[in-house]
Amino acid sequence: MSFIGSRHRSRSVVPGAGLAAGGLTRRGLLGAGGALAVGALISACGGEVGNGSGSGSGGDGGAWTFTDDRGTKVDAKARPERVVGYVGTAAALYDFGVDEQLVGVFGPTRLKDGRPDPQAGNLPVDRLEVIGNAFGEFNIEKYAALRPDLLVDTMFLANELFYVPAESKDKIFALAPSVAIAAGAVPLPKPIERTAALAAALGADLKSAKVTAAKARFDKAVEAVRAAAKARAGLKVLAASASPDLFYASSPGKNTDLIYLKELGVDLIVPDKVGRDGYFEELSWENAGKYKADVIMLDSRTQALQPKDLGGKPSWKDLPAVKAGQVIPWQPEPRFSYEGCAPILEALATSITSAKKTG
Repeated sequence: MSFIGSRHRSRSVVPGAGLAAGGLTRRGLLGAGGALAVGALISACGGEVGNGSGSGSGGDGGAWTFTDDRGTKVDAKARPERVVGYVGTAAALYDFGVDEQLVGVFGPTRLKDGRPDPQAGNLPVDRLEVIGNAFGEFNIEKYAALRPDLLVDTMFLANELFYVPAESKDKIFALAPSVAIAAGAVPLPKPIERTAALAAALGADLKSAKVTAAKARFDKAVEAVRAAAKARAGLKVLAASASPDLFYASSPGKNTDLIYLKELGVDLIVPDKVGRDGYFEELSWENAGKYKADVIMLDSRTQALQPKDLGGKPSWKDLPAVKAGQVIPWQPEPRFSYEGCAPILEALATSITSAKKTG
């Protein structure tokens, strides 16, 4: 998933690559896992963006504590009852069973027609206060009015909370403690497990039928991807994002889901000239064919250009994967829950299984 660029300044960033049709959005910061039981959650999330212990406790009127992936320990007199979060983080917590505590969100929540953005997942958007719907938008007055007990967010770069404006972060952090889940330079299972740990600390039941069923579906999808990759050995896959001026080739060395897909055997192309943060290589449209891919996973987020938008780019039409009809949607910023990632892995396994070599 493509996102990180100018570190939350005037240019928006997103894992993997990612610009909106109307201009630069957050560079696409860009799914999960093995035989771990749902209850056996990892307590440490290694990697570039954090090494917090991740322990959490509290509830039933007692004190509450949680150590996040910055190593920041939050101590509260009681379990947080009013939680505001980045939309993707809130949606993942909701999948794990955190519900009534969620009172507000920021980040891509509603489409122009008013419908929920896909990144909102299953969130009950109509009952939540949206304090910002795009990069750079964070209404501090609305946030303060929500009387937040806790801010939750995803972190793709060390100590930088996604979609929290750098110029106003001090004012925002002064209103409530924050918890950050690391999602850069770590394989997909890590942020899922850490989100689950936070959900449990907030009172969610990880042994519920819903969560255990989602975990089982996820594990099955993981094995489907592994089998598909083995059956189609040598099939070259490029994860990319499109903007009006640039074509982004995303790196499986930094993007959370791509790291994991490579571990599962997917033959992902590794760009050789990634940018400062290591998430992707910027290519002019004239050089979009630099990497010969049999399959292109194209950023499907609302801020990125889609195949229907690329008809005017001759170089796009000439790409082998495009000619072969082997362009598939890619969500560089998945919901870090088993429920959110299982369908993504299932669809990828199906696409790889049916794909052909183009040369």
